Amino acid sequence: MNAVPSEISSHDTRPASQESAVVIGGGIVGVCCALYLQRSGFMVTLVDPEAPGNSTAKWSCGQIAISEIIPLSKPGILKKIPGWLMDQTGPLALRPGALPGIIPWFFRFLMCARHSKIVDIAQAMATLTHDVFADFAPLLEACDDQALMGARPVLELFDDPSALAHEKPHLDLRTSLGFKSQRLDAKEIGDLEPAFAGKFSHGVIFPEWRAVNDTMGFIAALTESFVAQGGRRVRTEATRIDESSGRATGVTLANGDRVAAQHVVVAAGTGSRRFFGALGVDVPLQGIAGYQAVVADPGVEIRHSTIYAAGGFCFTPMTRGLQIGGTIEFAGAGAKPNFKRADIILEKAKRVLPEMRTSKVEYGVGYRPFLPDTKPIIDRSRRLSNVFMAFGHGQLGLTLGATTGRLIADLVAGRPTKQDLTPFSAYRF
Repeated sequence: MNAVPSEISSHDTRPASQESAVVIGGGIVGVCCALYLQRSGFMVTLVDPEAPGNSTAKWSCGQIAISEIIPLSKPGILKKIPGWLMDQTGPLALRPGALPGIIPWFFRFLMCARHSKIVDIAQAMATLTHDVFADFAPLLEACDDQALMGARPVLELFDDPSALAHEKPHLDLRTSLGFKSQRLDAKEIGDLEPAFAGKFSHGVIFPEWRAVNDTMGFIAALTESFVAQGGRRVRTEATRIDESSGRATGVTLANGDRVAAQHVVVAAGTGSRRFFGALGVDVPLQGIAGYQAVVADPGVEIRHSTIYAAGGFCFTPMTRGLQIGGTIEFAGAGAKPNFKRADIILEKAKRVLPEMRTSKVEYGVGYRPFLPDTKPIIDRSRRLSNVFMAFGHGQLGLTLGATTGRLIADLVAGRPTKQDLTPFSAYRF
């Protein structure tokens, strides 16, 4: 095997006879897969062209949202599509030029809007999210920084009682599946978040949710832990899964070098599409743009990650500033980012917090890998039995990273999985 340039030197002293694995994708899902494989005794190489932490989850609200199990395809969504086409300032927008290419995906998406289907999806997702904190615990304990995850719950605020009433069926479904929430009145909101005092009279607190202290730093710290424990991270693209006699033998990199491995995990988010031929799958994976603005010196204190329901975005305090975002856009494959969406978020945020300073702002976009039923793929390839799939987590990549990593490690090691992975099969489509 040719020498492979490593971004961070490896300190691997384990025997050469140890089984090896390569993980394609160094975002939150990929690094968690690498860490759990490492914990299972594999020699692991992680391949990603970006710097550690510079991934889709960097541009997210940073929430560990364990009861965010209701799919996007809520009842009545078909009636909203004309509005998405007409109003590009709303929480969810659809570029007119994207419509022709996205119609097949949208048809499948709309088929998930039936109540029975929503319940099925929520039940399946709940089997994963109930284990989120237990799965993150050993990974975080191995990190130098023991304060990567915040300790405060998450709030959601509503403009009026009718908006809260509209969410009641979904809150009730969450409750029936064992998740907690509590309504808040004006005083309780003001006590928890003085910055919002007198501005909202209706809210919900999710006592089991948490938010990380910095999305980029969280992933970077996990990556550093992986390398410190003997893993190798190669900063380049994987261009091909190599195979022989019906099994993968490793991956080829952009410079032509090869990384040999006995197991391969594809966890590259929307970038996983380039490997569908090798995987033998035809998966309707769509990248949906999520825009964020990070205000470095806001001059206002926000204590909790807080969702503003009417705006379709949230405020999350992070070590690098106040991150404001969550609005999403169906833009179509290959479309350039429209950072006017981030401007819209910031303008709406300033209406809520007019005292906020916005002289130092960084914009970003992450392309969430969505499947029509909002469930991820956690599966083994039927074409190459030693290749495994971990992608399509949508807005829950950060939430489900560690749980997905544990399940992938179990599949690779040939152990039975705690959860039934049938709902997350790549072949359900």
